[in-house]
Amino acid sequence: MRKRLLIIGASGHGKVIADIALKLNKWTNISFLDDDESKNMTMGLNIIGKTKDAFKYKDIAEFIVAIGDNKIREKVQCMLTDEELSVTTLIHPNATIGTDVEIDKGSVVMAGVVINSSTRIGKGCIINTSSNIDHDNIIEDFVHISPRVSLAGTVKVGKNNWIGTGSVVSNNIILCPGCLIGAGTLVINDIKEPGTYFGVPARRAF
Repeated sequence: MRKRLLIIGASGHGKVIADIALKLNKWTNISFLDDDESKNMTMGLNIIGKTKDAFKYKDIAEFIVAIGDNKIREKVQCMLTDEELSVTTLIHPNATIGTDVEIDKGSVVMAGVVINSSTRIGKGCIINTSSNIDHDNIIEDFVHISPRVSLAGTVKVGKNNWIGTGSVVSNNIILCPGCLIGAGTLVINDIKEPGTYFGVPARRAF
């Protein structure tokens, strides 16, 4: 196991990821890369360069992309994996992960999360604080499940979806790729067209 972790992105999301990494106690050195030249330290951890500097550490470090925007996170993670850099996965020690759950590279599971049995989490996903994902869910690549979201059983969430804080998705629902689900939304029917949705029940805004 590589003893160095580089977190790409030193803003708020990066802080939460750094906190998980520190609690896991797997790495002897944790530091950041960030393109904002005005920053040199976050949470007492050094910012040692920009995103492009990741390649200097290819053979000695693991990487995690701490960028909230799904498409930017996808772009950066794919850049790393295309060059065969080692992208890791972080799971908070206070998360509950059921039997037969798969979590792919680059995904992060925050504190208080429950992921129940036979669920699949794709690449580069954010499963944020105290969200609940029930049995037999499929979460495709580069999805952001915000804090306190609740997904019932057998839900499929398409690639690049962002599900806002406190939203609820009923069982057996399919969300097509490329949707933004506003905070507090209740989804009780399949969403078949990309766009922004909000309300109780969910309706398309634009």
